[in-house]
Amino acid sequence: MKYVLCSIEGETAYIGLNRTSAMNALNTEMMKELCCCLKEVSRNDDVDIVVLSGEGPVFSAGGDIKEMLSAMDEVQFPSVMDTISDIALCFYSMPKLTIAAIHGAAAGLGLSIALAADFVLCETDSKLAMNFIGIGLIPDGGGHFMLERRLGAVKAKKVIWDGKVMSGAEAAEMGLVDRSVAPGAVQQEVAYLMKELYQKPIQAMIKTKKIMADINRPQLLKTLELEKQGQLKMRESEDHQEGIRAFLEKRKPIFNQ
Repeated sequence: MKYVLCSIEGETAYIGLNRTSAMNALNTEMMKELCCCLKEVSRNDDVDIVVLSGEGPVFSAGGDIKEMLSAMDEVQFPSVMDTISDIALCFYSMPKLTIAAIHGAAAGLGLSIALAADFVLCETDSKLAMNFIGIGLIPDGGGHFMLERRLGAVKAKKVIWDGKVMSGAEAAEMGLVDRSVAPGAVQQEVAYLMKELYQKPIQAMIKTKKIMADINRPQLLKTLELEKQGQLKMRESEDHQEGIRAFLEKRKPIFNQ
């Protein structure tokens, strides 16, 4: 079974997260598939617009916590973080106009990836959360960089520290996403946006994006490296272990570090 679906229609590539049995939670295999898919699409000169969405009832529940708890050791984890960094860097900087279409939940790593898009659309009843703090971790996938560029440093820190679930309407009001639309209407809004874009000089828009991405690339690379180092450190903390135990036991964690 393919965890990432990709189809190209004319000048548009549609990428679908397809691990519906786990709410599109990103495990190692799925991340590798997504990374390969993004790189292939990025190299395709016939594609001008890329739409990323989730199959089934949600966009993505984030990283796969069950896999995080399995046999993955500290030798494997840096490689996983490198794959996450590759996904963020590729999606953010690819020479295409990118759209993230969120329905249902977009949490943790799933939200970090979505925020790398040029246009982030969601539904008013979508549930968005940068919820790493709940298990004693920090955002990865460039989450710090993506939040800061959309909200500014002060608001970004608060979103990370609160870790609370926001509705799509709340996310649009604060500027975290570009548009929120009625429940069930996000794909219709994608079609409307694409119609708008295809009436504009797309190559000129892409050139501006490339210039901005090249300017910001050093900051994103630095952020990804700091996230990798920080996440490795957080995984060793007692607060992370308590967060995981509380998650499994379905209770509120008691942090003490």
